[in-house]
Amino acid sequence: MIIWITGAGSGLGRELARQYAADGHRLVVSARTAENLDSLARECRDMPGEIIAQPCDVTDRRAVTDCVRKMVTEAGVPDRVILNAGTHIPSSLDRFDADIHQRLMEVNYMGVVHCLEAILPALQERQHGQIAIVSSLAAWRGLPYAGAYGASKAALVTLAESLRPELARTGIDLRLVCPGFVRTPLTDRNEFHMPLLMETGDAAEAFRRGLEDNRFRIVFPRRMAWVMALLRILPDRLFFRLSSKLLRSDDS
Repeated sequence: MIIWITGAGSGLGRELARQYAADGHRLVVSARTAENLDSLARECRDMPGEIIAQPCDVTDRRAVTDCVRKMVTEAGVPDRVILNAGTHIPSSLDRFDADIHQRLMEVNYMGVVHCLEAILPALQERQHGQIAIVSSLAAWRGLPYAGAYGASKAALVTLAESLRPELARTGIDLRLVCPGFVRTPLTDRNEFHMPLLMETGDAAEAFRRGLEDNRFRIVFPRRMAWVMALLRILPDRLFFRLSSKLLRSDDS
């Protein structure tokens, strides 16, 4: 199987690439930093799979188009596309900054849109393939200090839900992946307690199992998903009371 993974230079994307390479798949891995991809290729060189590094900044529309064109020419049309590239910048009222919101929308949302625009014609022509869009459980309800990040990930939820029926008619299987807290360089920036924090290897295994299942929405860890699902149906009055308690506990 040919698999394209964006955001493969570190964290969850890198671990997914390692696991798929260990299983013998052919991988095209993309990230903004070429050195991270080179080190990934060296790390996987004795594995049965193949790593093809295609550095790409997903915020650059033309660069993404060039990356996909090169990938299709040299490696073939991917059977599975994992749009995982993203970033996280904590935000709060104390440092409310439009630049943070714009940056997160450019990377987390428009980065996915650029990739879809570039790869969909090849998948539609073949009428086969699977796409995984990586959102977050933080998209399910507005959490303290995650306004910018959560908004960018919530946009992906709406995008995926809107595209799924139409893509299914062309033979393309679209999935939405919503992880909770996973130990990565991005979550290392958080200064608050992260409940049910998953190790990267465990998260990658849950991700892969979900793609082999038939559910549209892939969530992990399950207990965190249950908590967020409960928050989604709570009346606003109760939800904001809980949010206020979280703010007070962080301030103490």
